[in-house]
Amino acid sequence: MRLQALATAAVLALAAAACSEQKSAPAAAETAAPALTGRAAVYAAGEKDAEAFVRALYARAAAPQTTPDPAEATITPGRDPLYSRTMNALIGVDDREAKRKKRAPHLDDDPLCGCRDAEAFALKSVTMTPDGPRAATAEIVFTNRGQDQRRTLKLLKEGPMWRIADVIDDKGGSLHDELMAIAEKAES
Repeated sequence: MRLQALATAAVLALAAAACSEQKSAPAAAETAAPALTGRAAVYAAGEKDAEAFVRALYARAAAPQTTPDPAEATITPGRDPLYSRTMNALIGVDDREAKRKKRAPHLDDDPLCGCRDAEAFALKSVTMTPDGPRAATAEIVFTNRGQDQRRTLKLLKEGPMWRIADVIDDKGGSLHDELMAIAEKAES
């Protein structure tokens, strides 16, 4: 009986030692996850808050694209998670009308910078104004190709993520309104 008690105590001591050794090595979940980049970073920021979403959008524009973003390849016009449902519907109509008329779509460049390619791009400031619990306006100033530019983004929170509902350029032109005009002509 005494031998069995000693054996049990030895087994328990070995188990406790093994447990304490395991605690000193980091678990797989505790190791640092790789930093998100590209659209993945924007999507994650979009679930955080409106300002984080805007900053991630413009950080993506500023980052050099050395490899293709796998999330970009799966996006078709009118189905972009960065835009609201209404904007996606309007972008889809613009794309269909362009194909039907065999011309380039109105939305042929990146509306966030008004350019095809960003060069020497830098975000200078973001000023956020809440427009309600699920809406916000972002006033953005950035530099592209050595010139300061401004954009105003109207944002909506749809589901868990903030999305772009409109982009207003530095001359006051609304992308939503321009695409709506195309959609209204397509119906007539």
